Amino acid sequence: MDLIPAAPAGIPLSARHRWEEHYHLVTQESRRLFLMAGDQKAEHLNDDFVGGDTAADDADPEHLFRIASEAPVGCFATQMGLVARYGMDYPDIPYLLKLNSRTNLLPKTAPDPLSLQWQDMGQVLEFIRYSGLRITGVGYTIYPGSRHEAAMLSEAARLVHAAHQEGLLAVIWAYPRGEAVGDRERDSHLVAGAAGLAACLGADFVKVNPPLNTRGEAEGQLLGEAVAAAGRTQVLCAGGPGTTARDFLRTLYGQLHEGGTAGCATGRNVHQRSQPEAVALCRAIHALVVGNRDLEEACALLENRAP
Repeated sequence: MDLIPAAPAGIPLSARHRWEEHYHLVTQESRRLFLMAGDQKAEHLNDDFVGGDTAADDADPEHLFRIASEAPVGCFATQMGLVARYGMDYPDIPYLLKLNSRTNLLPKTAPDPLSLQWQDMGQVLEFIRYSGLRITGVGYTIYPGSRHEAAMLSEAARLVHAAHQEGLLAVIWAYPRGEAVGDRERDSHLVAGAAGLAACLGADFVKVNPPLNTRGEAEGQLLGEAVAAAGRTQVLCAGGPGTTARDFLRTLYGQLHEGGTAGCATGRNVHQRSQPEAVALCRAIHALVVGNRDLEEACALLENRAP
């Protein structure tokens, strides 16, 4: 099997080479992606960064960059404004720019969410040119089932096309949500439909919430339908709310080996920890996703018991 899949059709040769270089960089020759998600500063405001068991370090946005610079992540996804404020101090991180976000002031139960693009591709390309940072791709969230889905799908389709024309990767966050969806947003059939929709948009990767079974527990094997529906668009699972490191790794192992996913996109389970704990967990995640190591070996890395 080739380490790098075929680049999207219809892009210039020079862009095809850049796309391959970016894919090679973020997947680290594994065809799997460990994406560190740092877009919650907008999506969840300060709720994820203070209080409870959250490490005091997390109150400072730079905590995200310190982790991403030390840990073996494939890329770090966050808003362009944060990269503009901190990226000059962390130039070696591969970044993915999240181009739309909405706050949680309107709860998930509010009908029909809408999230539109903050920056256009022209602004992204200017930022890449003048910052000199390692920008590998762009990300965008869609809410299938919202009455505003047509606006988001149209914007996402144009964004994916424009990104590929420049050799950038395109990652779609796909969350069924809205009055028409109700409480079915993590139904396995609906999650698969959202993954297939991202494939229709031409995305390279799609981030989904793992489906739930009838007992409300995520199971790796339920992801098989989503992976099949996505086809050549590779499926990443969202990490979700904080849990113990070992439970997170057990769930991820099942997603990879039972569901056939291509990695994970996790934020809270990483950045809510202190930097040493976060980096140790990232090394364990990297061992599962990129290194294809077994669960016991990955768990050993939590205590630095393995090289």
